[in-house]
Amino acid sequence: MGQRLPRLPLQYLGLHQNLLWMRRDGLVRLVPFSALALAVEVIWHPRWMGFSLGRLDAQLWFGFTGAVVLFVGSAGVQRLLSQARGGMTVPSGPGSASVEGGYYLLNGPIEEAVFRGFVQGGLGMVVPIPIAMTIATAIYVLYHRLGPWPWPDVAATALVGVPLALAFWLLPGPPSLLGVSIAHIGATCGFLGPGTYLMRRLNLV
Repeated sequence: MGQRLPRLPLQYLGLHQNLLWMRRDGLVRLVPFSALALAVEVIWHPRWMGFSLGRLDAQLWFGFTGAVVLFVGSAGVQRLLSQARGGMTVPSGPGSASVEGGYYLLNGPIEEAVFRGFVQGGLGMVVPIPIAMTIATAIYVLYHRLGPWPWPDVAATALVGVPLALAFWLLPGPPSLLGVSIAHIGATCGFLGPGTYLMRRLNLV
């Protein structure tokens, strides 16, 4: 049997602390991202932005299957990265974890609209789609370095960026942000607050 990983020192993030960073992050990042995506959609209505349901059965299957797989995988990657850095940040209670998870319900679709819709979809109109996908994924990964994330965490975002970029390109039907947004939410919730809180409750950290 595999050897159990040693317990980690935990840093707790309370509800008030979570609300403070969400307010800052929302104003600096999510509001401008939303304005950009909505402006493109309202003015030009481009099909490549993905503001459609696509082929609904395929979108929902990929979205919810991907959300579960990426939640579990992202939590496992976070556990390994936290082991290497010597600690993990965890919501202090269910309220803090729920509020953080709710924030990621907004974050996922907004990031997908920008990086998969605007960047990958838009570039796909002027360069071959594999090149557009590669450029968009690289931008998505590297943009995480603009925040406080260390390089190993930044690199780990490629484990989400690559399959979501492929799905946005390859899922049947017209381009849609639906499936990749649902999967993105699962990945983020696994890597951050809800996932770390669940690991603590299950005595995995």
